[in-house]
Amino acid sequence: MWMGLSYVCWAISVVLAAWMLYDWFKVDTTYSEAVLTSSREGELEAVSEKHRI
Repeated sequence: MWMGLSYVCWAISVVLAAWMLYDWFKVDTTYSEAVLTSSREGELEAVSEKHRI
């Protein structure tokens, strides 16, 4: 039983690793490096937040 569970866990980890590699390739080919490294959302949040001391 434990050996079967071990094989199932290894199979799940292989599927997850393959999914991560596929997603990495898909995102890398879909978006440019400039888009992936932009901090536009962070700038919008920084402008909208007002801190008072």
